[in-house]
Amino acid sequence: MPASTPKLNLYLHTYSLRFNLTLNPSYDVFSFIDQAAAENFDGVCISANDPNYRHLGGTESWRFAPIRERIKHHKLLCDIDTSGTEPDHLTIMLQVAKSIGASKLRTYTRYAGTPDDLVSQTIKDFKVLAPIAEDMGIKVMFENHEVFTGPEIVRVLEGVNSPFIGALYDYGNSQMVLEDPLECLKSMAPFSYSAHLKDHVMIRPEDSPDGELSVLGVPVGDGFLPIMETTRSLLEAGCNNIVFENSYGYRAKVKAERMNPESLKLLGKTSFQFAQNPHSNNEAYLLYPEQFSAERLIELENAMHQRTLTWLRSEFAKEGWL
Repeated sequence: MPASTPKLNLYLHTYSLRFNLTLNPSYDVFSFIDQAAAENFDGVCISANDPNYRHLGGTESWRFAPIRERIKHHKLLCDIDTSGTEPDHLTIMLQVAKSIGASKLRTYTRYAGTPDDLVSQTIKDFKVLAPIAEDMGIKVMFENHEVFTGPEIVRVLEGVNSPFIGALYDYGNSQMVLEDPLECLKSMAPFSYSAHLKDHVMIRPEDSPDGELSVLGVPVGDGFLPIMETTRSLLEAGCNNIVFENSYGYRAKVKAERMNPESLKLLGKTSFQFAQNPHSNNEAYLLYPEQFSAERLIELENAMHQRTLTWLRSEFAKEGWL
């Protein structure tokens, strides 16, 4: 790593252990924070992405100080996640972020409409929010979450023009709009404050539970995303916050409105290669999680977490990133 490249901060995302957090009564956000520290992560990213603040455990204000203290005890960095760009909602979530000691807040749009309409509305929202985020000293990160292409994300950020409204690059989410992840990265890297590291395979319609062309999260190292090339490009662009978000078993449909003869040419190539034998006993392909017991899902998640973390640390160490 060049001397000018900043140290890589590796965060652990709660989504990597979502089955533990939702199905294991003895595992909670404090267990997660302790595990992140024990596994030598530099920070944690905690999802608060639903009306009950998901992995924070609830919306009551008394919950936040103990979480902040546990994070502080382990000397960890912290970000949190939400969704939606409405200024009133994000102002509340900025307050939650501040309460638990988070320095950054991730979000994405939940509006419906054409890409141009969505870009315009999101710019309006973020222009209202930018001075609030600046006053609170917390950066808001806009993610390419299955809706926008990289250039469309950049249009939003350039339209807002605030250092407190930046980007979060996701290693694979551009596939849902049939945009090559590396092409998306070219647009987003200069604006990105953080990134979600994951791995994907494509699922043919005939192999999919609902007959749809879709993207499936697999253990990092088992899929076709260019993990190392992407990470290197992010670091060279100055984005040194990498969030390990093992999306094992997450499936999302490719957006029908983004399918056209040109974009469909990507299928089967490079990052868009299809899963082989997805219905075999290869447990890397969790296409039907509902068929497993809670106990087995937790076992699988823990096994995949450890396997993929071992792979990631080994590969990153070879590059001198850890």
